[in-house]
Amino acid sequence: MPRFGAHMSISGGIALAFDRLAEVEGEALQIFTANQRQWQPKTPSPAEVKAFIVRRRKSPGVPVASHDSYLINLASPKEETASKSIHAFADELRRCAALTVEYLVVHPGSHLGEGVEAGLKRFTSNLDRAISQADTGHQVMVLLETTAGQGTNLGASFEELAAIIAASAHPKQLGVCYDTCHTFAAGYDIRTPKAYAKTMGEFDRVIGLEHLKFFHLNDASKGLGSRIDRHTHIGQGEITLEGFRNLVNDPRFSNHPMVLETPKSDDLHEDRENLKVLRSLIK
Repeated sequence: MPRFGAHMSISGGIALAFDRLAEVEGEALQIFTANQRQWQPKTPSPAEVKAFIVRRRKSPGVPVASHDSYLINLASPKEETASKSIHAFADELRRCAALTVEYLVVHPGSHLGEGVEAGLKRFTSNLDRAISQADTGHQVMVLLETTAGQGTNLGASFEELAAIIAASAHPKQLGVCYDTCHTFAAGYDIRTPKAYAKTMGEFDRVIGLEHLKFFHLNDASKGLGSRIDRHTHIGQGEITLEGFRNLVNDPRFSNHPMVLETPKSDDLHEDRENLKVLRSLIK
């Protein structure tokens, strides 16, 4: 069975994310390591880092990913934004390394009208600069997240992600996070066994399934190929339960972390219900 989990708040202390995950009986965790809407956020203190590591040891086998700040755009043609993004992403890598978080999920950014080819080139160059600047070695793997392709966002096609990995100076440090809502909105169908096989076959041909390390499980409010990024609860959107049934029963991903990014309130009720639905789909 895949390792189902959720993105959890770090409010009150970063180590509390594990307690929240335990409340929903999750087996995989995603967090922000700092405020995702500030360029210079307050970062975990040495005491908080130690508490996180100690708490993690009590949850052996739980894979952990961090999602980078929403402000970061490593593909930006604006010099100030690109410079701040490189610095901020290097800090993200350093925080992950200090916390022993093994994955850092990043959106491939937006070209802001400069064109896909120029955007991909800029993103890859700036990503490489951030990785070199962080100087954390191979402690943290950067996961390129599949996107819906909304506006000028990059990463909606498997070819674009493959181009980044191929052009990077650090290809062995890069993997992919597959977001079900995003890829569906980008035009990749998984709702029938035939469509699912075609999509995963294309991923394998273009990128290679060995690069697929992590999943975000979200249903999509809008239709196939809509290019609109709108998450909703599992089985309540356009992907349908059948799409998720095809994914969670794929033996190739039987041990992969799959975390929810579905809408939720503070009481975690929605996470419990979504995880219950996902587990009910396992054959």
